[in-house]
Amino acid sequence: MLAIRLPQSIEKRLDKLARRTGRTKSFYIRKAILEHLENIEDLYLAEGSLDRIRSGKESAIRLKAEQHKKLAAEAREFFTSAKAGRTKRTKKTVV
Repeated sequence: MLAIRLPQSIEKRLDKLARRTGRTKSFYIRKAILEHLENIEDLYLAEGSLDRIRSGKESAIRLKAEQHKKLAAEAREFFTSAKAGRTKRTKKTVV
């Protein structure tokens, strides 16, 4: 079991959503956590890697121009989908 404190404005929005849809606030809180937890974990892992690269404990791998363009296009597509709520994570390796 988990108890969380939310700003009153968020609590009101959840109440309204739950009433309109007939679902519980817990349903929507659980859904939000499950959909975004992996992204939050990835963010912290990336920040840790960046700190280690900046401190010289790790090094980055340089991509060729075509690899960079492909990866940038995939990232744009992912973030565009994320904003629209359509993301499904896949593990891809740039070669």
